Amino acid sequence: MKANQPENEPPESEFRLTNEAQAKLDDFFRCFAGAARPSLLLDYDGTLAPFRVDRFKAQPWAGARELLNRIQSQGRTHMVVVTGRPAQEILPLLRVEAAPEIWGLHGAERLHANGRREFEQLSPAVRAELDALSAQLKRDAGGGLVEEKPNAVVMHWRGVTPARAKAIEKRTRALFEPAATNKGLNLLEFEAGLELRAGRDKGGAVTAILEESSGPGRHPAAYLGDDLTDESAFRAIKGHGLGVLVRRQPRPTAADVWLRPPEDLRDFLKMWLHACAHLQSNLYDPLLHSR
Repeated sequence: MKANQPENEPPESEFRLTNEAQAKLDDFFRCFAGAARPSLLLDYDGTLAPFRVDRFKAQPWAGARELLNRIQSQGRTHMVVVTGRPAQEILPLLRVEAAPEIWGLHGAERLHANGRREFEQLSPAVRAELDALSAQLKRDAGGGLVEEKPNAVVMHWRGVTPARAKAIEKRTRALFEPAATNKGLNLLEFEAGLELRAGRDKGGAVTAILEESSGPGRHPAAYLGDDLTDESAFRAIKGHGLGVLVRRQPRPTAADVWLRPPEDLRDFLKMWLHACAHLQSNLYDPLLHSR
């Protein structure tokens, strides 16, 4: 482990972007020249911060907070965090000086930068179904960790043995899948968990954000995510911006580019800073071809 490297953070690797990925990034950032305000859309857990069993200890990757602060201080980027968490959990962890807009609960909740909050309302029938399942799991979680959200019931099994995880998943599916056939509820799979939920997903959030950002001139946009729940966002931004998969190992994805955290994530944010400095010019010189 390098000196001053945070505990549990993976070491810097010798990984380098492929020529194809670097070319896609260069093409994307060239579009900033002379463009209107770009949108930087970011998942939190697994993307801006490594996963933790205790989610309230998930601090951003080393250097990420400082770069996000610099991007915010430029005043040229519309920064939005799109997360499965309730929106209010993000700000104490992210701790950037100028609060970004946050779409929480996979898009069902919106917390504006000025503190105004919007939330998709649930029907009484959907609310009753979620409450009943939550009460049942509270009585016996089967070894998993139950999380209640305003629009969902979530079962986590991160940190348990593979055999135990399989048993928890099987039991949870037996409870959630019949309920997911009801109108208004959907089963959402993510790494080490299942969520039975109602409301907009991340793809719907990205679509809404892009629609609001439309107007005269070009509006470059990128979405960075890591989990299966981010795939709807990658599909939504297709043809409108860049989808970026951020994770240590690749997997099948609708994203355009794969980056490994934390090193590639930091490089991407540095490229964003550099490109935003050229918004009013007609030139962009590719940056960071080597570390």
